[in-house]
Amino acid sequence: MTRGIALVRRPSGRLAEGLVTHIERSDVDVAQARRQHEAYRAALAEAGWQVREVAPADHCPDSVFVEDTVVVCDGLAVITRPGAAQRRPEIPGTEKAVREAGLEVVRIEAPGTLDGGDVLQIGTTVYVGRGGRTNGEGVAQLRAHLASRGRTVIPVPLRDVLHLKSAVTALPDGTLLALPELLDTTALRQPMRTVDEEAGCHVVPLGDDLVLLAASAPRTAALVADLGFTPVVVDIGEYEKLEGCVTCLSVLIPRVQPTPAPDSVGGR
Repeated sequence: MTRGIALVRRPSGRLAEGLVTHIERSDVDVAQARRQHEAYRAALAEAGWQVREVAPADHCPDSVFVEDTVVVCDGLAVITRPGAAQRRPEIPGTEKAVREAGLEVVRIEAPGTLDGGDVLQIGTTVYVGRGGRTNGEGVAQLRAHLASRGRTVIPVPLRDVLHLKSAVTALPDGTLLALPELLDTTALRQPMRTVDEEAGCHVVPLGDDLVLLAASAPRTAALVADLGFTPVVVDIGEYEKLEGCVTCLSVLIPRVQPTPAPDSVGGR
């Protein structure tokens, strides 16, 4: 039985033209990026996820970073309105994919902007980065949408970093891995560990004790293992040249857990 659906989108042939904001541009090997994406998809499948591809958007250089186009929470898909206007044509393919997955769909509307990479969900707490791609109206709309799912939305001011999940993510037990200099940590409620590798604060819990992270964070992988989790390491070096992380290359839609049947009359 699968853990759920993992949405991915193959890299555009124009990947090398993708946006860079806080780092210097360097050459991207698109052929190598495609090989790395294949290995990334294989890692998801091996971890028990049913990998489904969102329709390609070859005219959109950043379309491989599918996470930015939707936030999935407890059967609800919030279609985002990316802060970079050139990324908004990526939206229709993602919306089609989440509808086919059976999710309820709502949207962030203008003048709100929201990138999925700014949204970190830990239990019923949802942190939202306030930086260059997500504005206050986007945060407010997300808060309204997720109220029906019993979520508490907390904005987190960012510093010189693209997205919230470029600065902090969480292990399966809720412990945060972060680079505190990149964000206002006073808003964070969970216990936090500081990492010394930038890619070390980008992890994806894949279920049970599995934790996906980049090959560029070997010391963090060792820390994850020392804490009793199992690192799943993938090389995403070509995407890191575009400020990409393991988080932004997929959208995980967990399988709905069956509701236990109520006890019968006279049962224990």
